[in-house]
Amino acid sequence: MDRVSDRRLLEMARKASLSAYSPYSGFSVGAALLSAGGSVFTGCNVENASFGLTICAERVALCKGIADGFREYETLALWAPHPVWPCGACLQCLAEFAPQLRIVRRGEKGDVEAICLKELLPAAFYLNHR
Repeated sequence: MDRVSDRRLLEMARKASLSAYSPYSGFSVGAALLSAGGSVFTGCNVENASFGLTICAERVALCKGIADGFREYETLALWAPHPVWPCGACLQCLAEFAPQLRIVRRGEKGDVEAICLKELLPAAFYLNHR
C-alpha cells in the first residue's frame, strides 16, 4: 500500500475543517490521522456552549479510528487558520495509541512543520499495560 503523503493528509485535514462546528471561537480545525495500515480518519472540532464538552479535531479523528478497530497510528496532520499543535488532552489521548506519532501542521499561510508527539509531551502518562 502506498504511503499517504503529508501534503495529501494536510489537504484532508483542511477539508475536514470545513465541517467544524465552532460558533464560539470561530476557529475551525481539521485533522487527518494515518493508521499504521494506511487508513486515514478525519475529524473537526465540535464546540459546545458548555465549553468543557467541546471536542478537538484530533480526538474526533482518533475516536473514529478506534471505533473502526484501529489501534496504531503513524502521522497526524492538522490544519487551522493559524497553525496549531494539539492541546495537552489530545496529546495524552494520542499517546495512548501512538507514542511515536509524527505530527505535521499547516495553516492558511506558512510552511509545513513537523514534530514528534514525545517532543510535545515528553512525560505522557502510561499504565503498565504495554
